[in-house]
Amino acid sequence: MSVHLISAAEAMARLNQFDTILDARSEGEHAEDHLPKALSWPSLNNDERIRVGTLYKQVNPFEAQKVGAALVAKNIARHIETHVMDKPKNWQPLVYCWRGGKRSNSLALILGQIGFKVHLIEGGYKAFRKEVMEDTPRQAQRLQFRVLCGPTGSGKTRLLQALSQAGAQVLDLEAIACHRSSVLGLIPGTPQPTQKAFDTQVWDALRGFHADQPVFVEAESKKVGNLTVPAELMVAMRSSPCLRVDLSLDNRVDLLMEDYAFFTQDRALFADRLERLTSLRGKAIVQGWQERIERGEMREVVTELLSGHYDPGYETSTGSNFVHYAKAPLIAPASHSMRDMLTLAKELVLSGSTPNHGGGPNSGP
Repeated sequence: MSVHLISAAEAMARLNQFDTILDARSEGEHAEDHLPKALSWPSLNNDERIRVGTLYKQVNPFEAQKVGAALVAKNIARHIETHVMDKPKNWQPLVYCWRGGKRSNSLALILGQIGFKVHLIEGGYKAFRKEVMEDTPRQAQRLQFRVLCGPTGSGKTRLLQALSQAGAQVLDLEAIACHRSSVLGLIPGTPQPTQKAFDTQVWDALRGFHADQPVFVEAESKKVGNLTVPAELMVAMRSSPCLRVDLSLDNRVDLLMEDYAFFTQDRALFADRLERLTSLRGKAIVQGWQERIERGEMREVVTELLSGHYDPGYETSTGSNFVHYAKAPLIAPASHSMRDMLTLAKELVLSGSTPNHGGGPNSGP
């Protein structure tokens, strides 16, 4: 038998060294959050876990353990028959469950008896989650960020995508959160992850960055949709150098019409989302926008949303939250197209992320 118990901290440090990471919890627990790239190999599935738990409470622990043992044995046998038969002898999995208890121990024991070198996380997912929350501040503090600022529709997300294509390090919080970070920022058909999953994915992204190269990130508020950005990451971002993305109003409208095309296709959805602005803009104004949407005046409404809702106060708000915003160099893509964004991204990468302060084709005064 070859089962090695390791701490959550050691598992975190060696995460990339294991051939496979196996989550022995139920599929529901796995969906809420899991270690990066972990596969779901439940020792008890959702229904079985409820069944055993009910027996434990309503009958007695001994009866529950007998039923649970039979179910776990069947499930582990199925995992082995389905996924293990082609594994070589030097295959090394990392196994965990909620607190490093019976579910992961049973799976690790069988795999170890087969002859595999198995590593088991002491304290399970719960201990790993604690390490993630403690390590995220350290990861944020060791990195140097470049924060893309600019009003709604100025192309910050597209520029992040272009920077990634150009080989830069990019932290796209909106992509991780599955949300575009505004009242209209939902992505239809794409639910946001849980807060725990968001935290883990942010940590996983941070740990992969090199400290000697800048990490580009978009200026965000403390929340992206329903999810909260780690506090220490927000502190690091807000104290980092900024780049101010400049795009004409017409280009910004064009960009939003493209990126939010689902609102054009579903006018009722657009009108419904605008209801959330009633407390800020007043019932009459919102109803006026909704009536214009019904008439198909989408571009006009988007233009008014930018000039009348999003833009007012942007400078003050961003300036008060991001320390270096006032002296941020201006960067101006030729248009909202990805081709022009990629041209600008390549210039930023070549210049070391900050345009020539003396001016240039894409820098302001």
